Amino acid sequence: MIPPYEVIIFWSKQDKAFIAEAPELPGCMADGGSRREALSNIERIIKEWIETAKAVGRKIPQPKGRLIPA
Repeated sequence: MIPPYEVIIFWSKQDKAFIAEAPELPGCMADGGSRREALSNIERIIKEWIETAKAVGRKIPQPKGRLIPA
């Protein structure tokens, strides 16, 4: 199961792709040709980010949920 980190998805005109980022995990981003693809890719990248952080002894932030108030 993927921890419930906030994911932001937006269209990048420059990249001509949807970009997904997990702002609580520095540098954790993925792209895709559709929102669904970008979300699927960021889920994989979040897992990899956490595995790498564990391997190198970095602190893994606890998910805070929604970072931007409604």
